[in-house]
Amino acid sequence: MEYKILVADDDKEIRQVIEIYLTNEQMKVFTAADGEEALRILESENDIHLIIMDLMMPKMDGIQAILKIREQRDIPIIILSAKSEDKDIILGLNIGADDYITKPFNFLELIARVKSNLRRYTKFSSFQQTVDELFIRGLYLNKKTKEVKVNEKSVKLTPIEFKILQLLMENPDVIFSIEEIYEKVWNEPFINSENTVAVHIRRIREKIEVNPKEPMYLKVVWGIGYKISK
Repeated sequence: MEYKILVADDDKEIRQVIEIYLTNEQMKVFTAADGEEALRILESENDIHLIIMDLMMPKMDGIQAILKIREQRDIPIIILSAKSEDKDIILGLNIGADDYITKPFNFLELIARVKSNLRRYTKFSSFQQTVDELFIRGLYLNKKTKEVKVNEKSVKLTPIEFKILQLLMENPDVIFSIEEIYEKVWNEPFINSENTVAVHIRRIREKIEVNPKEPMYLKVVWGIGYKISK
């Protein structure tokens, strides 16, 4: 399978080097110098498998572009940014990104992150079981169609958010620690990833709960972890 990757960055040299590395991995690369160009490419190329998105770009920045993309698409997005403070990383994950790499970066690490996100996405997209539908008190999840609804109202989740919710709904009232959630969903060892999991949990709550501060479904068990209540 030939993966198609969209790289959006206003630095021409960075775009070119990333394209060389990805092409050497037998991936087809599309490049954009700003958010508007990235959106145009997405409109014409429906089968893009992953996006690498810079945040600070002219015309339309990465944040605006990601928000637009998440209105309709759930493909993996890796943010590539010079902003390295925790608040910037949390913002990036909050707006719908699946991963965040700070500049300057190691190109080999970027390629490893691309492959890791593609593995999770393609494995999850093809994952099926005999029972595809999960239903808990008005919360509905279809593993085959990737649909999520709350009281018949559709909810859009990113691939990582969907996988976390699926894990919890498949095991109602089972408490999962942050470490367990990370290792089961990201499929890699847990190393200082508390914030990553917590941000995704918060985003899921904001989307499925009427009042995220008093959740009906996704509940925290202080000092232990999270669960979905039946």
